[in-house]
Amino acid sequence: MDKEPKLDKERKLEEEILASFERGEWQPSPKGKSEIARFAAMASASLAKDKRVNIRISSRDLDDIQAKAAEEAIPYQTLMASVLHKYVTGRLVEPKTGLTPRARGTRQKRRSP
Repeated sequence: MDKEPKLDKERKLEEEILASFERGEWQPSPKGKSEIARFAAMASASLAKDKRVNIRISSRDLDDIQAKAAEEAIPYQTLMASVLHKYVTGRLVEPKTGLTPRARGTRQKRRSP
């Protein structure tokens, strides 16, 4: 999977933001440091990982999760936590087709040794 077009778009956006900043188009927030501290505290509280959970899942599902995490270049446990967080906050969205690669039959069935 080629991520170059996405990187080019992000780089262009960063250059536009930098140019806007250099033209003096950015103004500090009137609330300043107190607002920053409030948002930092909210982010810290919402991202705190203070509980451990053990689950049992199929080897096949774990393999798929690890493969997807590798594609995204993140640890698989981080991906799992992200999916769960998105689900409980109502932000997990279904794929447009509604079918997963496994449901479409693109994955070969495993054979017993």
